[in-house]
Amino acid sequence: MSDYSISAIGHIQSPYKQKFAIPRQPRLVPEAKAKLIFTSEFNREEFVRGIDEFTHIWLLFRFHETADKGFSAMVRPPRLGGNERKGVFATRATFRPNAIGMSAVKLEGIEYKNGQLSLLLAGIDLLDGTPIIDIKPYLPYSDAMQDASAGFADTRPETQMSVEFTPEVTSFIEQQTQYPDLLNFISNVLKQDPRPAYKKQKDGEQSYGMTLYDYNIRWQVNGEHNVVTSIEKS
Repeated sequence: MSDYSISAIGHIQSPYKQKFAIPRQPRLVPEAKAKLIFTSEFNREEFVRGIDEFTHIWLLFRFHETADKGFSAMVRPPRLGGNERKGVFATRATFRPNAIGMSAVKLEGIEYKNGQLSLLLAGIDLLDGTPIIDIKPYLPYSDAMQDASAGFADTRPETQMSVEFTPEVTSFIEQQTQYPDLLNFISNVLKQDPRPAYKKQKDGEQSYGMTLYDYNIRWQVNGEHNVVTSIEKS
């Protein structure tokens, strides 16, 4: 087995500051906006010339927060409630031999500002600071296989979760202007039900917190209903 050296070409500047609450697949939360910031070696417009002709791109990245924890031959996919084991190569789990992941995301534009080249992205599912190791255009005629099946993950994950905001939280969100889609962003993150599988089986009210952008957000879950109770600058 040969060893290969791979260096990051950039990193993701993401609203997701912790693994908790990140959607388990890309494009499930369209309001999740991010930037791909290129390293100095690739900080030239020549590297992305023509990429704006594509609406979507593939990102190959490294699971940098779990890479040093090693890998497992068998994992418990969240789609199966964490109750059944599958081979790691039959899943998109993070604990992989080379800790490499991939996401197909929407490309919203190219930015070259103050000498820094960036790609503007939407629908991401990546942690802030994630190293990007390659970019490839998404080709609908080749990459979208209409007759494909996906085993235990064959359908888009859906929940019956509803989301409510207290008047104080709603007022705070409406007054801030930095993130116009913040209310919908928070709502769609919570509709994905980011709780661990074992928590979903418990009765009674549960309280959680997460950080999105530079906001600490707290909410309560009772059955299939979320109530966002507080939001404040982190």
